[in-house]
Amino acid sequence: MSYDDGSSAFKLREEFRDFGKDSPDVEPLDAKFSYGEFQLVGHGKVTNERCGTFSSYWGCVRTELHHQLSLDHKDFTLRTKKRVYVRKVHHSCDKPSCPICFKYGWAVREAMKIEARLKEGQKHFGVVEHVVASVPVRDYGLDFNELRLKAVKALFDRGIVGGVLIFHGFRYNLRHYWYWSPHFHVLGFILGGYMCRGCKKGCVGCNGFEGRTRRMFERDGYIVKVLGERKTVGGTAWYQLNHASIKVGVCRFHVATWFGNCSYRKLKVTAEMRKQVCPICNHELVKLWYFGAKKIPLDRSSPDFRRDFVDELEESGREVWVVATRE
Repeated sequence: MSYDDGSSAFKLREEFRDFGKDSPDVEPLDAKFSYGEFQLVGHGKVTNERCGTFSSYWGCVRTELHHQLSLDHKDFTLRTKKRVYVRKVHHSCDKPSCPICFKYGWAVREAMKIEARLKEGQKHFGVVEHVVASVPVRDYGLDFNELRLKAVKALFDRGIVGGVLIFHGFRYNLRHYWYWSPHFHVLGFILGGYMCRGCKKGCVGCNGFEGRTRRMFERDGYIVKVLGERKTVGGTAWYQLNHASIKVGVCRFHVATWFGNCSYRKLKVTAEMRKQVCPICNHELVKLWYFGAKKIPLDRSSPDFRRDFVDELEESGREVWVVATRE
């Protein structure tokens, strides 16, 4: 699963270019990136001094398996068999409000959970689609629970039978930057699948999703749009989580909630401990100690920082990457 954020501002402008261009109800955010009870994730207080600091190395020293396979879909023909795979691990409080930990701590953890649950759903309901349900201006002042129920009804009416809702209270563009405009991102399943991608027949009288959503818009005012094909479920979930919204003052506010045939009552998923494995040989990662002389960038803000890398097992004839003993 890839968590490459790229140019967030550009992606957001492209993603929402069809929505709210001329809305007279745009409400800019305050200096805390909040509006009313809601706040953009990552704009709270730092939980403690350890947040984001380097914790440990994890990796794989099975060097005999690392000379002919691939890492991140790139062909690695290693000149020596003595190469190790290394991953840097940092401390995280895993809180969505923390400006240090929200993106590479909390959002990664939640994305992994979403990916695992939707993977089970795919066995029963087909392909996961990425959908946006935009709230009409008349409903902007509704209580969150009521707003969520209306959004779920709008999804059901259009044939979206279940999935996960990720709440976004804000949108972004160059004119207003972040502004109040509540909507829900959905990773879920469409009854009969989404057959409209690439269709050139038009939507008048069509019984497909695009025809249904246009007819329902005339009734309820909700703009429900299927976005482009995803690269990965986990990567899409992670990206949407890292600019989602939380309710200030609520200790366990759930940014991502499940509905329909993917609800906890209807879809039973056996919880499994997700193992961290080497992407080259697929063996489980172990904690490593480094005894070499090289300066390895550990600060995630450094332009030279890489979370994962392949390195020589030996320096000057001695092994410098060693499996850690119990402390």
